[in-house]
Amino acid sequence: MSSQVPSDLKYAKSHEWVRVAGDVATIGITDHAQHELTDVVFVELPAVGRKVKAGEACAVVESVKTASDIYSPVSGEIVEINKAVADNPALTNTAPYGDGWFYKVKLAQPGEVNSLLSPGDYSKQIG
Repeated sequence: MSSQVPSDLKYAKSHEWVRVAGDVATIGITDHAQHELTDVVFVELPAVGRKVKAGEACAVVESVKTASDIYSPVSGEIVEINKAVADNPALTNTAPYGDGWFYKVKLAQPGEVNSLLSPGDYSKQIG
C-alpha cells in the first residue's frame, strides 16, 4: 500500500511532517511511519514551554511492535500539545495528518524549514 504524502507539508528524514502557519509549525508523524509502527498504543508528548532543537528527540510513540523516538524537525518552543492524541493514540494511525498531530512549535529559526524534504523527495525516500 502506498503512503499518503500531502503536497502542502515538509518532511524530515526521520518521518515527521511539518505544517507551517506564520511562525508556528505543527508536527506529527507521517502515514508511512504509522504504517511501519502498526497499532499505536501510547504517545508521550513534550511539555509545553520546552525548548527543542532540530533533530532532538522530544516525544515517544509506542506501538504493539516497538517504541520509537519522535524528533523535532525544527527548533523552537513547544506552544501546544495535542491532548486528543495522548488520550486516543489510535488517532496517529487513523488521521496522521489531521487529528493525529503531536505538537506545535513557535519557530526559533524559520529558515530551518527550508532544509526539510519536499513531498517529492520524501516520496522518493520511502519509495
